[in-house]
Amino acid sequence: MWFRNLQLYRLEQHFDLSPEALDERLLKQAFREINPGETATAGWVPPLGRNGRQLVHAANGRIMICARRAEKIIPAGVVRQLLDDRVAEIEAAESRDVKRREKMRMKDDIIVDLLPRALIRITDQYAYIDTTSDLLVVDSSSATRAEALISLLRDTLGNLAASPVQVKHSGRDIMTRWLEGEPMPADFELGEDCELMHPDPEGGVINCKRQDLSAAEIRNHIKNGKYAVKLGIHWKQRLSCILHEELSIKRLRFEGIITDEAEDAPADDPATRFDLDFSLMTLELSDFLPSMLHALGGEHQS
Repeated sequence: MWFRNLQLYRLEQHFDLSPEALDERLLKQAFREINPGETATAGWVPPLGRNGRQLVHAANGRIMICARRAEKIIPAGVVRQLLDDRVAEIEAAESRDVKRREKMRMKDDIIVDLLPRALIRITDQYAYIDTTSDLLVVDSSSATRAEALISLLRDTLGNLAASPVQVKHSGRDIMTRWLEGEPMPADFELGEDCELMHPDPEGGVINCKRQDLSAAEIRNHIKNGKYAVKLGIHWKQRLSCILHEELSIKRLRFEGIITDEAEDAPADDPATRFDLDFSLMTLELSDFLPSMLHALGGEHQS
């Protein structure tokens, strides 16, 4: 299980639940199948999927969890067409206009009628808690989906003070200075992708892919007022990613030196392979994430 996108949250209190205690808490809100009359349901499932029964997977002070959400898919176009048909039937039969409030009730009735026959979409959201640094890392490209997992965890535990990680200085400003030529901290190098934006909406947006980011062309865009909102970076030749100004991390890629270690390690079954991958990944991230935050001026302490 190699994470590809990261949303970072700081736990405001030390997370002192043991993996066993956390598993017991999660069991009370384990995922269940969605009922015919429900639109959605969410709960916890084993991170190892079919190869595991525990709702947590722990290694070296890091605890992985997995939230599953099931939701009925009812296309808006289908609802709209059925509503239009019913409204037309009533207006023709009763020679009157159907008012907005009545239309809303009719729409709700249509959705209730469709629910038992609707397709179900199931999505899994992974995260891990680093109890050594009180950091919660969610594998998601969407902050909204990450917040949904945290909301479920907060509801399960009764209380969880967690907020997005922030740094003392503007990530946008620091990334822009790196593109202007300011030396990057040790172990960091520019990648090949970036996105530049002008503060004036009419100033435009520049997306650069597979480009030499040290080129004069990039610096010219910055001289003309654009700033970096996304920046590709490499770290120690061990991983690369796209860093966003709000500190989310996208397109995380572990380089060959890491994946080779994982492939060379003996693993006789899926559970052992999962444990090895999880241990290697979290070990790298426990080194990279503090280095990244330090490179951005240090974490802001509320």
